[in-house]
Amino acid sequence: MGYNVAIDGPAGAGKSTIAKRVAKEKGYIYVDTGAMYRALAVYFLDKKINPENLDAIAEACEGAEVKIQYEQGEQQVYLNGENITSRLRKEEVGNMASKVSAVPEVRAHLLNLQKELARTQDVVMDGRDIGTCVLPEADVKIFLTASVETRALRRYKELEEKGVSCDLEEIKKDIKERDERDCTRKIAPLRQAEDAVLIDSSDMTIEEVVKAITDNIV
Repeated sequence: MGYNVAIDGPAGAGKSTIAKRVAKEKGYIYVDTGAMYRALAVYFLDKKINPENLDAIAEACEGAEVKIQYEQGEQQVYLNGENITSRLRKEEVGNMASKVSAVPEVRAHLLNLQKELARTQDVVMDGRDIGTCVLPEADVKIFLTASVETRALRRYKELEEKGVSCDLEEIKKDIKERDERDCTRKIAPLRQAEDAVLIDSSDMTIEEVVKAITDNIV
């Protein structure tokens, strides 16, 4: 059994950035579950499947193979053999992923891969329900959050640096809507595990958050 670190939290809390740093510092494998859901979202978007059509989403899952590989120390995500890493952070992909992540067939399609990775490797895994559903027996559980304003501003700056035109209020609205969907979905809603350590990163640096987490790793 590998040593497992589960990091959960809402959209834009910095989970991926922090999880990567923690994994690198500890020499563990970083498993970006959000990227896996986004990969399926890319597949559904390319197929022009309506996210409200649950039967079509469930049926389409069978045709999507998602793999995570590390190339020169960087995570690369493949969908049916094609590297789609550069497409994963687009807003439309994130919104689609949030809408379809509660579909049982979508979750089941990815769950086995996630569990197998954690069973055989020392991993840091981040997502919405890692400590509550995917890895309930994780050695360390973290619930990483930040205010809506902080998360929206981080996303705004990230997009601006990439030269993408964006509106701060629209980003804030999207984050609030995504929080609502994630927290109220019937299957594996976003919530803090009872034995998780709560970390609010609103006023913390990346280094401070990484230290707060690694201090909990034996």
